[in-house]
Amino acid sequence: MACFLVPAGAAIVTTVVGKKASEKYHFNWLNSMLWGGVVMLAVEHIAHREIVLYPPFLTAGLSEVLPEMLRVGIPMTLAIFLIWGVMVAVAARVSRRVKYVEA
Repeated sequence: MACFLVPAGAAIVTTVVGKKASEKYHFNWLNSMLWGGVVMLAVEHIAHREIVLYPPFLTAGLSEVLPEMLRVGIPMTLAIFLIWGVMVAVAARVSRRVKYVEA
């Protein structure tokens, strides 16, 4: 029901931080992964009528929303950060290799 709120919060923070960070960290990749997941999950939850487009928006109560955010949202967001970290590390290694070969 609300698992997409955790990556949405992270996406808001990384969008702001990414504007000030170096290009070598590829925050655009991270933001694309986070915002894409948020949109995909929001559409899925709307399709299953777990989210409605009028207040109170979430059809479940806080007692159901918080455990889902802890059980699904946080691990999903951490997985996205882990995958992004691996992508950045691989890109840095490839970049160093290309510079070494060109020299």
